[in-house]
Amino acid sequence: MSMKIPFLKKKQKAEESQDDLENVPGHVAIIMDGNGRWAQRKGLPRISGHKEGVHAVNKVVKIASQSGVKALTMFAFSTENWKRPKSEVDFLMKLPKEFLHMYLPEIMDNNVRIKTIGEFDALPEHTKKVIEYAVDSTKNNDGMLLNFALNYGGRYEIIRAVDKIIHDIDSNGLSINELDEELFSQYLYTKELQDPDLLIRTSGEQRLSNFLLWQSAYTEFWFTDVLWPDFDEHVFKEALREYQQRKRRYGGL
Repeated sequence: MSMKIPFLKKKQKAEESQDDLENVPGHVAIIMDGNGRWAQRKGLPRISGHKEGVHAVNKVVKIASQSGVKALTMFAFSTENWKRPKSEVDFLMKLPKEFLHMYLPEIMDNNVRIKTIGEFDALPEHTKKVIEYAVDSTKNNDGMLLNFALNYGGRYEIIRAVDKIIHDIDSNGLSINELDEELFSQYLYTKELQDPDLLIRTSGEQRLSNFLLWQSAYTEFWFTDVLWPDFDEHVFKEALREYQQRKRRYGGL
């Protein structure tokens, strides 16, 4: 009798694990918030929170890939973040190098492909070089897409799209009558991606903060009080389970 109990527990865990892989969101977007507060609560400088947040990124990349997520977009640096103290901005611009130095081999092992969205050319040269290296190194991987939003702002993205559409109407023969939601989406940074199915924000804040404004029209939102450095595979799976219980109607019945 006692020998059957462990067997039943293992079987139950296997079934739960299988259930977790059903109805997985194809595209998950994350606003990684709370690094500074995490550090302050521990009496540490804000940059310590950003440094710890790098490890949380790797944990989530791994579990998202293993769960069957096709694309993971992470809000790493917004167009508004330039307003922060120069010392903090300079540190944030060094984080991609630190992250990739530690975790690029693991990313390769997990067959993950890296890309970015945002105004890439405005980033410091040293930041661009390390990202370009990572993008080139992973370009032949065909697993999950890891999409970093760097120097990204949703309103600017929309204005940029309108500007490009006007240019194509004036110079490239685009007719205004051709313009619809599908065509407009092709002028966004995310033109190669489906819209996010699930958007997660950490630290208890409940707003989009200029992130994927157009793309999130029918996205499911999930907010947690967990600060980003404490975010791990267990919290991520909690978000997935909540998503799996929701009914997405897209305005229908």
